[in-house]
This record gives sequence, structure tokens and C-alpha cells, in this order.
Amino acid sequence: MVSHAQWKLARDRKVAASISEGEDNAESAERVRRRRELDLAWDLGQAVYDRRTALGLAQTELARRANMTQPQVSKLELGGSMPTVPLLVRLARAMEADFSLRPDGEDVVRVSFIPHVAAEEEARTEPPATERASAPAAEAEADAGTERTAATG
Repeated sequence: MVSHAQWKLARDRKVAASISEGEDNAESAERVRRRRELDLAWDLGQAVYDRRTALGLAQTELARRANMTQPQVSKLELGGSMPTVPLLVRLARAMEADFSLRPDGEDVVRVSFIPHVAAEEEARTEPPATERASAPAAEAEADAGTERTAATG
């Protein structure tokens, strides 16, 4: 008996082979749709792999943080599964990041995990000139207060 994973792999290979052969028949729309789905699964897996390795995490550690198993993480990184949105949220939390799915062109979706540090830096903008001028004054007052406490206390 053929397992589901083996059947899916054989189906994916058949779809990939028919796409590369360039057959033009009634199934071509289905092949194109399936190819886009495979591309998205691959891109998601690559984004997870890139963020995990940037953090220096092993698959087992990411699995523990995201309440998954190591084989599930491996399959996801290899593009063998399409994660649900709740799973993407768990993965993003586990990898200290936000995830982004952006349409880019016709029927193409770009996937990325944005580290929280980078997201915070993007959210920060230059303070207005009045706030910048008052910041050194506040620091000077804080230093003076520290000196007064040391002198009196």
C-alpha cells in the first residue's frame, strides 16, 4: 500500500514533469495552479529555513518553541506542506518575527519573516526637532538629580 506522503510526492513529480514538457491541454490550468501552490510551499519553507538559521536554531528547538515536531519542521522547510495561518503565527512567535504574505504580480505571493528588531526599527522614525532638543536637557536633568542624591544622601 502506498502512503499518503509517497502518493503526494508522486503526484507532485508528475505535475512538475508535465509542466516542464509544456503540454497544452485541458489540464494545463490545473498544472499552472498546482505549480503556483508548490512554489508558495517552497517559498514558505525557504523563509522558515532562512529565519531559523539566522537565529542559529536547530529544527528541534524551533519545533519545541512552535509546539511542533522536528519532522514537521523538516517537511515544512522542504516545501512538503502548506502551513495554516495559525501555524504561521506560532512559527513567527517562535522565531521572534512577524510574517508577511504579499501579492507580487499576477498570482504570485511573496513570503517573509521580519525580525521583531527590524520591525521596531522601521516603526521608529526620526523624532521632531523639538523632541531632539529636549532629550539632552532631560538627560542633563537626570544626571543632575543623580548628583544631588549622591551629595545629600
